[in-house]
Amino acid sequence: MDAKEQVIDAMKQAGKPVSAGEVEKLTGLERKEVDKIFKVLKKDNAIVSPVRCKWEVASE
Repeated sequence: MDAKEQVIDAMKQAGKPVSAGEVEKLTGLERKEVDKIFKVLKKDNAIVSPVRCKWEVASE
């Protein structure tokens, strides 16, 4: 499983909007890596922000 999949899985398992820091704790990835992945996922519209600084997987 690559880092991008780890982030998406962690977000789905959380079941609520999460911050990059929370994803870092859930996955064990470094914060810089999580931020890079968030940037890619935002560009692809794979994640949305229902609350400031919190993200969740976009509905398919």
